[in-house]
Amino acid sequence: MPADKRVKDLMKDIFEFPHIPYWFTIRQAIGIIKSAGLEKAPHQIVVLVFEEKYHLVGTLGIKDILRGLEPVYLRTSSQHEHSAQEGDMALSLVWDTMFDMSNKELLQKQVSDILYPIEHFAGTDDHLAKAVYVMLTNDLFLLPVLEDKRKLVGIVTLLDIFNELSSPVA
Repeated sequence: MPADKRVKDLMKDIFEFPHIPYWFTIRQAIGIIKSAGLEKAPHQIVVLVFEEKYHLVGTLGIKDILRGLEPVYLRTSSQHEHSAQEGDMALSLVWDTMFDMSNKELLQKQVSDILYPIEHFAGTDDHLAKAVYVMLTNDLFLLPVLEDKRKLVGIVTLLDIFNELSSPVA
């Protein structure tokens, strides 16, 4: 990894990412995610979630929405006292109604109930190795970038770092 490469060299503007306020509903978030181009790289689509003063509070991805629509996926296997076959049958019943758009109660939940909270950041002058370490140890696809440890100025993605590191190889 080049010693002179810093997070600021690869960060993207926050406005390159779809973003919504925390009070949006799951239904509204689904519309934003679908308009962001699911066919490109669905696992990389992340919506930034902000509060009133435009402070980043979390991210929202496809996994978060699926978990929000069907809380059974959040349960661990130790919470289920039934056989694997019974579990498969229960999940298939849930699956059949999961995207039933008439289920207004779940679709009207606020995204603040299901978002992935922001807990890790990088500084603009941090070395890319630090960003990679934070992202890998916390299973993150993106990392918010702060200036002076307080002002959000951008986002660095794991894909961009990978592309930067692998460019001499290709």
